[in-house]
Amino acid sequence: MEKHFAFESLDAYKYARLLVRDIYQLQKCFPKEEKYALGDQIRRSATSITSNIAEGSGRSSIREKIHFIEIAFGSMTESFSQLQNAQDLGYIEEKDVEQIRPSFNKVAAYLSALRNSYERTLTVKH
Repeated sequence: MEKHFAFESLDAYKYARLLVRDIYQLQKCFPKEEKYALGDQIRRSATSITSNIAEGSGRSSIREKIHFIEIAFGSMTESFSQLQNAQDLGYIEEKDVEQIRPSFNKVAAYLSALRNSYERTLTVKH
C-alpha cells in the first residue's frame, strides 16, 4: 500500500481541492483575453490554498503550520474577491458566485478549525 502524505487526510485540504476544481470550472466562462490576466490570477490564488495547506503540514514547527494555514486562508479570500471582480466585469453571473459561496464558507471553517487545533497544541506545550 502506498504511503499517503499527512495533508491528504485533512478535511481542510480535501474540501479545498474541491473548491479549486470548482473555481477552475467557473473561470472557463471568462473571455479568451482574460484567461491570462484575471483568469491566471484566480488559478494561482486558488491553487495556493491547497499548496499552503500541504506545505504547512510538512513543517515541524506548530507556529509555521499556523502561518501556512493563514496564508491558505488569505489565498482563499483572494480567490473569492477575484470571482466577485469577474462578476462585476460581466464574466460570470451573481448566481455563479452565490452558488460557490457555500464551498468557500466550508473551506474557511475547516481552515479556521485546523488553525485553532494547532493553536491549542501550542498552549498545551507551554
